[in-house]
Amino acid sequence: MSRDFFNSRAAAWDDEVAEKDISRLETIAERLDIKPGDSVLDIGTGTGVFVPFLLKKIGGKGKLVCLDFAEEMLKIAREKGFKGDINYLCADIENNSLEDDSFDAVVCYSVFPHFNNKMKAFKEIYRLLKKGGRLYICHSSSRQAINEVHKSIPEVCSHLFPENEDTRGMLSDAGFEDITISDSKEDYLVIAAKSAGR
Repeated sequence: MSRDFFNSRAAAWDDEVAEKDISRLETIAERLDIKPGDSVLDIGTGTGVFVPFLLKKIGGKGKLVCLDFAEEMLKIAREKGFKGDINYLCADIENNSLEDDSFDAVVCYSVFPHFNNKMKAFKEIYRLLKKGGRLYICHSSSRQAINEVHKSIPEVCSHLFPENEDTRGMLSDAGFEDITISDSKEDYLVIAAKSAGR
């Protein structure tokens, strides 16, 4: 079970796995159109690697919900003592109790391949976003590079990115509009919007 995999590696995650190049994380954060005061859901918070960058974006009046299904990962994030209006929620995005239309933005940093049912996750994210809200799927490596790494790890060898057009199709089927997918050697970024209308 992937939850057991992540829990068992939580203590060593920051040293052995997490992105350590702060400039790369800053570059990703700069590309996210998140404004001061926004309410943001961070799916797959893990040990909180991307949390400081999100807190900087939303400022003192913003709200951040950090969601992860691996309690040991989330425990480490909480123990880092980030300052701000933060709530930590141990749950699976595919089965959560969050209210409809709750967030201005949903961020999935380094977690998208691990969604068990990607279509169901997209539908849940769409439900949780406010009208006009945006979903950001971001990684500090390319789709191909991450897939190659995952294929080499037995516990997550099936946790792969779909083809970009398949991802675009699922997002569209879930209701998203204005979908852009940027997949370069340096990073991967998907942006999709919930209609501002009905």
